Amino acid sequence: MKNKIIRKSDFTRLRRKLFWRIILVTVASAIAVLTLTELMRGHAGDAIIAFIQRIFPFTNEDAHTIYRLVFRNNINLLSVAAVTLCSIMLYHLLLSWIMKYFVEIDSGIDVLMEGEMKEIEMSPEMGFMELKMNKLGSALQERERKAREAEQRKNDLVMYLAHDIKTPLTSIIGYLSLLDEASDMPVKQKAKYVHITLDKAYRLEQLIDEFFEITRYNLQTIRLSKENIDLYYMLVQMADEFYPLLSDNGKRTVIHASEDLAAYGDSDKLARVFNNILKNAAAYSEDNSVIEITAGLTGDMVNIVFKNAGTIPKEKLASIFEKFYRLDNARSSDKGGAGLGLAIAKEIITLHGGQIYAESNHNYTMFTVQLPALPGSIA
Repeated sequence: MKNKIIRKSDFTRLRRKLFWRIILVTVASAIAVLTLTELMRGHAGDAIIAFIQRIFPFTNEDAHTIYRLVFRNNINLLSVAAVTLCSIMLYHLLLSWIMKYFVEIDSGIDVLMEGEMKEIEMSPEMGFMELKMNKLGSALQERERKAREAEQRKNDLVMYLAHDIKTPLTSIIGYLSLLDEASDMPVKQKAKYVHITLDKAYRLEQLIDEFFEITRYNLQTIRLSKENIDLYYMLVQMADEFYPLLSDNGKRTVIHASEDLAAYGDSDKLARVFNNILKNAAAYSEDNSVIEITAGLTGDMVNIVFKNAGTIPKEKLASIFEKFYRLDNARSSDKGGAGLGLAIAKEIITLHGGQIYAESNHNYTMFTVQLPALPGSIA
């Protein structure tokens, strides 16, 4: 209701101006009609007779006869013609006034389509439209800027990946060549080379997976297949899957949630969201720390909070959900992937009608996922 009131008031100034212009044209038309009628019936007759005598060699009596036959006897028809002509001219003027606003809107749309960094200006009574178009222009420019930055990040990432792939591939070829050429190589040395080759192969596989992730993101359309989900079991299962990765650095997960906690959504897609958040927490949390997962109902929403010891700089916090954005820009680091995990997570949660956001201070980082609760489970 409030939006309707605001939207209605936006047009008040324009509507008032058009109303008074219509009144002006109507009054002007009425005055013109009365004036023409009086002229045709009054002193205009003498002027017409004098004009006829001046142009043609008629006597005064003949001029009176012509005036009576042509003008006086057709006074009503001539009045209608004069009134019609006058009304057409006046309403054409009114239409020109109205068309001016359409021209202003059309010019504004042209500016938006061309993507120019140019302020759109309109008549004072079109101020509300000017404000909206300038806001839209700013939003489109910001979206275009982010798209360009994402495209640049993707191009940089592909270039880095192409370069990085050469390193493990060169090592693999080198060690395999040594193993192939030295058939009498000592067993201990051979085992060492095989182990190094295997590590490089795993790294190569990881880099190739990043390539596939970029391709899948560009081609895929996320579709949801919703069902009832045992959310508690999903979180426990995911924590168990991460145990080997976390235990190497003395990290562990603790879950605070009711065992009957449920949700309604796409289990595969939500598992991917939680997996990406946990992977991020595992990569950037401090060693020998605890990753806390707290889940529960708040009103009509299910809140799932992932909290880990570690800090995300403020200048990076606002960008972590952008595609192809990596917290660690160093390509030598094994922490980050293609920079798509959290961007995909945000898309999935948005499609579920929820939201995801991150907070960070000097001590810890929190990722919060909010999802609509099951019908009947609202607190």
